[in-house]
Amino acid sequence: MMKSLIIVPTYNELENIRRLLPELMALGPDIRVLVVDDNSPDGTGKLADELAAENERISVLHRPGKLGLGSAYVAGFKYAIQQDVDCVFEMDADFSHDPAMIPRFIEEIASCDVVIGSRYISGINVVNWPMSRLLLSYFANIYTRLVTGMTIRDTTSGYKCFRREVLEHIELDEVRSDGYAFQIEVNFRCWRKGYRLREIPIIFVDRRSGTSKLSQGVINEAVWIVWWLRLQRLLRRI
Repeated sequence: MMKSLIIVPTYNELENIRRLLPELMALGPDIRVLVVDDNSPDGTGKLADELAAENERISVLHRPGKLGLGSAYVAGFKYAIQQDVDCVFEMDADFSHDPAMIPRFIEEIASCDVVIGSRYISGINVVNWPMSRLLLSYFANIYTRLVTGMTIRDTTSGYKCFRREVLEHIELDEVRSDGYAFQIEVNFRCWRKGYRLREIPIIFVDRRSGTSKLSQGVINEAVWIVWWLRLQRLLRRI
């Protein structure tokens, strides 16, 4: 297996982290995990520290407060670039992303640059979402493709794997979006750099415990960011 670092952002994910980290560690000795915790009031960061003390393949990055998903991943990416790893994962803490898919991502990344776990590449593979949430996500991806020109079917997926060198070259300090818009922008930057992006089908299952981080602000940001990206493309800034 390639040496892999899995970045898991957390905010109040105590029970999920308690189960997730042992499952990730069981995947093999070449798997490492970085928990990026935003000072969770429920003690997620403290538990992550305890698990890290028991296993040197677990690391924890503590941030002073709830600063957003995008900035959490940027912090994790910057950490990953300094590590001896071949590929870097984005993964939710809530088990909506199946840990058993990790080996498939690693197999695919051997022949491309970015692997995206897609909910929409082979039909619609989403479990336990209300119809309103599913329709919002599905049509948001159609809207994103139409505006940006990308052909990716699931531009907002948060289950992804990058070759480390990709993260070194996509200007992380210039990424301006957060939430689901962050996923769109990073995909766009990789696409514009000419990297090989590949989608593989996943089954997305709504979180087992905890609460969703989706908000109206997150939705609004995703609506306008695609037009900003299109403008940057026209001006050849990205």
